[in-house]
Amino acid sequence: MTATTRGTGHTAAPAGGRTAWATTWLLLGFMLVNFADKAVLGLAGPEIMREFGLTRQEFGAAQAAFFGLFSLSALSVSFLTRRVRTSVLLLVMGLLWAAAQLPMLWGAAGFGTLIATRVLLGLAEGPSAPVSVHHVHGWFEQRDRTLPTAVLMVGAAAGVAVAAPTLGAVISHFGWRWAFGAAGLAGLLWAAVWRVRGTEGPLAPPVGRDARAAGGSGAAEVPLRAVFLSGTFVTAALGAFGGYWVMSAKLTWLPDYLRTVEGWNLDQASAAVGGGAVANGVVLLTHGLLARRRARRGGGGLPAGAGAGLLLVASAGAVTVFATVDTPWIKIPMMFGPMALALVMITAAQTAIARITPPAQRGIVLGALVAIFALGGIVSPLVLGRIVDSAATATAGYENGWLCTAALLLVTGLLAALFMRPERDARRLGVPESPGAAAPVVH
Repeated sequence: MTATTRGTGHTAAPAGGRTAWATTWLLLGFMLVNFADKAVLGLAGPEIMREFGLTRQEFGAAQAAFFGLFSLSALSVSFLTRRVRTSVLLLVMGLLWAAAQLPMLWGAAGFGTLIATRVLLGLAEGPSAPVSVHHVHGWFEQRDRTLPTAVLMVGAAAGVAVAAPTLGAVISHFGWRWAFGAAGLAGLLWAAVWRVRGTEGPLAPPVGRDARAAGGSGAAEVPLRAVFLSGTFVTAALGAFGGYWVMSAKLTWLPDYLRTVEGWNLDQASAAVGGGAVANGVVLLTHGLLARRRARRGGGGLPAGAGAGLLLVASAGAVTVFATVDTPWIKIPMMFGPMALALVMITAAQTAIARITPPAQRGIVLGALVAIFALGGIVSPLVLGRIVDSAATATAGYENGWLCTAALLLVTGLLAALFMRPERDARRLGVPESPGAAAPVVH
């Protein structure tokens, strides 16, 4: 049985069907390219610092430049989801990503060009997570959204897993500039496929004139202030900030840490970063599968949100071990799973926020969530770079930086475990579940 996709006039497959999952896999590719774009600067970091004569703090500023307009664009473009179809917004983003990467192929492009293109890339990638999650939620009922949301977040891990060895090889054989070129070409390829196959889901709220003709989305809206001040939104945003902080720290500084402190070469560091990213993906996908299974069985166990907070606490312990233990067979395995537990909060936060927000407002609230937690991507490279540069040795500086990260995860994890309650806040705000959906499990 098919349904007419609202706001497009096209006929779409039913929610949760084969077309829904085909769209999810395409958006997985979108997120893969997204995080390959992010990873390229960290992988090429030592070569860039050497060629341009940069300190770690200056290089951290280059990485932070990526996030200069990231949060602003995440929020502002999310408002456009009420006027422009998400399929169009996603296509424009893919094209802009390529436009931001390819100029670095030019041999005369220097540090100023690097900063400018990273700002453009951040501007274009800021809305990627909220818009893609909003789009995929148009294909799935509430109870089924955790798994496809987790699949999109797996794109972050898969992007790094593929990018680390691939771009590492490109850097070794062709130089660091071609790593940027390869990422740009990947963005163009994805945009070409999406132009042909991307479409809106049957549960997507109408936009623009279609929304006005329909008199809204069919669901009562709630004051955004009430959503933003809810315990679920506040602690979900803080917890996701912690998860994004550790992800950004690993993307920016882990290659340099493994090469400078541990004495690994580029190939070894790239392989380790890629292997850790695979483990990240396994953690996220396992969480999504378990969440769907529990949701379809009616939930039970820890309250929604509490489990994700406790996983942040567990990740804080793993980061502490990574920072303080010198024994390699204990230290290195922390990258492969235990530290990745923090990333579950990014998936859990988005699913929880979708639960407490009516569909027509979902894109805006998801954009606000990303605008807040993406600040971790601005602060993390700068703070860790400053900590490392100000220490007597790189080894001591990195230990202090990782311990700072562990403390952040501990505090935000405890807050989320105590106050992130999407079902309770949805009832208080008067936001019903989508038709036929069971209670979502965000754990």
